[in-house]
Amino acid sequence: MKDMTSTTKNTVSELIQLARKFNCFYLQGIHQGICKPFLVAGHQVGLIRPDVLKHLHRFPEVFRITGKYVELNPAFRDYQQRTSKVAEVLQSLRKENEICALKGWRDECFEVSTPFCHESLLEMDRSAVCLFGIRNYGVSINGYLFHPAKGLCIWLQQRSFTKQTWPGKWDCFVSGGLAVGYGIMETAIKEVAEEASVVGDLAKKLVPAGCVSFYFESERGLFPNTEYVYDLEIPLDFVPQNADGEVETFELLTADECVQRALSPHFKTTSAPVLLDFLIRRGYINPENESNYRHLVELLHVPLQSIYNKSHSDFVSNGDFLENKLNE
Repeated sequence: MKDMTSTTKNTVSELIQLARKFNCFYLQGIHQGICKPFLVAGHQVGLIRPDVLKHLHRFPEVFRITGKYVELNPAFRDYQQRTSKVAEVLQSLRKENEICALKGWRDECFEVSTPFCHESLLEMDRSAVCLFGIRNYGVSINGYLFHPAKGLCIWLQQRSFTKQTWPGKWDCFVSGGLAVGYGIMETAIKEVAEEASVVGDLAKKLVPAGCVSFYFESERGLFPNTEYVYDLEIPLDFVPQNADGEVETFELLTADECVQRALSPHFKTTSAPVLLDFLIRRGYINPENESNYRHLVELLHVPLQSIYNKSHSDFVSNGDFLENKLNE
């Protein structure tokens, strides 16, 4: 495996800057303490910014807002009821057309679950989960090959200019959110078929390669993301073709060209962790050519589970008991 070229060696500090960018909330926002934990059925499942909180104050029958946290009304006791009540609020806010994230409504739901035992609590449209800082999960596939002259090469896609998010940006080979009702491998197989026309025996060669996790923030909201990563070695004569209208084009780049593309403003920021992780696992980025190698690796696997570790009893035991009694 070849090392990074001299061009890439000069960008080691840029790689760290990029990792800090897709972890901007993890490195800065969390410590500002301005977001309130979001509790459902006694479990912390998210964080809510003040700009979202001001809208939720109008729905006291759905959200109980205290000085320390926001709680979905505990009277909603099952998955369907919680889903229905939250959906009513989101549809009301969507009609007002004031919240940026809801303008990208997807009609595709993500699951909200407990942090550790993965109990399903409710579902909500994927455009809205960032408003509540809810952990979301996706699948990303690295499509790569070993070119006889160019060495390690990677397929990238350019996202359609009509996509609700990151339109026209360059992205990993294939990716997609983990929607309600779909398993992880099932999602990977579905996405490679839809986005790149990878089917049959080639799709069976998908190799699970772990996860990356990071915590990004934008004007739309908070994104505590975990991506299930798969690698797929593509035949030299295979040219991916989009089948669902969500991709403008594909381009095969050398590893060094991929790094430069990821560092550019034309690349989807939240897909950079998948690409960097792949290049690290392939030895292209290594301790010898990246002086901040350890720090870079850590920023691809931030401990989101340590952020979402509170329960209702934690807040009550810390002095919220009196407030609870006064509000009864």
